Amino acid sequence: MSARKTASIYTMMALTVSTHAAFSGSRVAVTLFAIQLKEATFTIGSLMSLYALLPMLLAVPAGRVIDRIGLRRPLMFAATTVSLGCVLPFAWPALPALYLAAALIGTGFMVFHVSINSAVGHIGEPASRTQNFSMLAMAFSTSAFIGPMLAGFAIDHVGHRHVFLILALLPLLALAILLPDRLALPQSHGVPARRGEHRIVDLLKNPPLRNVFITSGMLSMGWDLFSFMVPVYGASIGLSASMIGVILGVFASATFSVRVTMRFVARHMREWQVLTAALGITASTYLLFPMFRNPWVLMALSFYLGLGLGSAQPMVMTLLHNTAPPGRVGEAVGVRTTVMNTSQTTLPLLFGAAGTAFGMLPVFWAMALLMGGGSWFASRAVGRRAGSSSLHS
Repeated sequence: MSARKTASIYTMMALTVSTHAAFSGSRVAVTLFAIQLKEATFTIGSLMSLYALLPMLLAVPAGRVIDRIGLRRPLMFAATTVSLGCVLPFAWPALPALYLAAALIGTGFMVFHVSINSAVGHIGEPASRTQNFSMLAMAFSTSAFIGPMLAGFAIDHVGHRHVFLILALLPLLALAILLPDRLALPQSHGVPARRGEHRIVDLLKNPPLRNVFITSGMLSMGWDLFSFMVPVYGASIGLSASMIGVILGVFASATFSVRVTMRFVARHMREWQVLTAALGITASTYLLFPMFRNPWVLMALSFYLGLGLGSAQPMVMTLLHNTAPPGRVGEAVGVRTTVMNTSQTTLPLLFGAAGTAFGMLPVFWAMALLMGGGSWFASRAVGRRAGSSSLHS
């Protein structure tokens, strides 16, 4: 036990980069492999939906388990599952393997996401949460840059099949950190509610927490549709896999850049003001994106979108931890994950079918309208003192 040391935010960042890079890279690899197999946009949408289907059903139970048993075993399970999901299309390069891979990778990463966000919220004092979540968000940005670009360039150089083997190696780095059991992972400081008191409806009845769930779901729609539509749109206008990876990488670099400045932003803007601006930026980007084919313009729009969406995640997680009941943070993160995955399950199917029937432009503009409505909803929360006071208590 004397050899054990308390896991720091930097350890959490290392675990995140290694696991999330495989997840984000696999989404690009699965999409482009399906396109290479001549599958329809609806089929690609169904693949992306499978990333979120099981997480939608299992996120809340996973959060409760994490609250009860701690973090090490869920994190190890997550890294192993993501790696196994990535290796499947390499071993069996066919459409059924892509479906299985999407389900495994999505489920594994859901467990990782709930675990890592719960862990970071319990590192240090509550006053340091925004800074800690900004650092975790920078790790997500780093891996969101590495994963798609690695996938894109690997596809162009070694082919659609072998890219999955490369991606499968990344979560093994997280396992290498966790297996020796030398880390004392952070735990919840609260007392969990008794089993009979664990009712999701109680979380949803909390107005500030409910507003966080709704707004987080809207932001997730904006993020995930971009990850889904850029490979499809890029392929439809003749962009190479490498260029598609670069456009997604530029988005990730913008999320990293804005998260570096979040300490300064937090001193001048309230959380809900940041979320309102993020949704407004997302709406304007989706309005403009399908009007251009020049990759340099698409990279500029991707960077602009990254600045908006990248600023939101640290604020969302700070709000979530500050409003969740004691001992139920993992469960609250699970509810947020369920909300996110519900949209991630339905939207790719809906927009995949719409893209097949009507083309890309109506899909982008429908999302622009939806994000504009989300910005209006978030702006209403700026003036709600009940929500604001709970953030800084």
